[in-house]
Amino acid sequence: MAGWTEEHVPHVTEGCLAVVTGANTGLGLATTRVLAQRGATVVMACRNQEKAGAARRSLIDRGIAPARLRTASLDLADQSSITALAEELADDRIDLLINNAGLMAVPESRTVDGFETQFGVNHLGHMALTLRLLPRLNATPGARVVTLTSMGHRLGRIRLDDPNFRRGRYNRWTAYFQSKLANMLFAAELARRNAGRGALSMAAHPGYAATELGKDTGMQARALSVFDKVAAQPASAGAWPTLRAATDPTALNGTLYGPRRLVFGTAVPETPSRTALQEDLAVRLWDLSLHLLSPAKVTDPLA
Repeated sequence: MAGWTEEHVPHVTEGCLAVVTGANTGLGLATTRVLAQRGATVVMACRNQEKAGAARRSLIDRGIAPARLRTASLDLADQSSITALAEELADDRIDLLINNAGLMAVPESRTVDGFETQFGVNHLGHMALTLRLLPRLNATPGARVVTLTSMGHRLGRIRLDDPNFRRGRYNRWTAYFQSKLANMLFAAELARRNAGRGALSMAAHPGYAATELGKDTGMQARALSVFDKVAAQPASAGAWPTLRAATDPTALNGTLYGPRRLVFGTAVPETPSRTALQEDLAVRLWDLSLHLLSPAKVTDPLA
């Protein structure tokens, strides 16, 4: 099949449980809607529970059964919150983990655990969550992990000696591109390390979709909002690569999906950047990330 839209998403097995981070808006909300419509129970893992509740009600108003939608608290900038969510889901089978939540080009700041915020949330937060849930994913036949990256991964480089920007001048876009390359490298390394153990690992990027991502400051928000009206596809279309990675029965471990025309279009397999294909870099990032996460007692279940 050349290209996917949400119309190609098959109905899932009864009892399928999907965890979607950042499910209250944009791509996460669109992904949640389609998965729930196709029969999955979706855990909407969000930082802001008021917004999560409102998003859940909006989906119920569109005809989705309330039992298909659960909300859960998750702050990816706080390792204790990630641990708490993993413990909350301890008795659940997990078929899909959609690492969707993220930040784009935010001003310099630190997570609760002291990481540069974009690296800490986009990469380290999702890596910690994935590793904590991986035993349950591997115990569930057909399970998958889908990690959201960006076209921006092609511009990224990993600052192995200073990933948290402790030295030198901070640049919000440099930090963002690093985090998105880290997402791509993590998804690829997870696919290699977990091969034959159970869950598949795929990556997806939405092209250019109209979401709230990156709209944190006045001038930037206004500029992006204007450009969205001219060039962006809706969030529902931006979610197609995620949905294909999550549900295409022919998907292969380690695949990256994106829009056919780079920034818009149906979901197709895509070739990552040359940097993202460097296995030695992926290994070094994996080891560095585990070291950074060790104070939070994040361990590697594949070691």
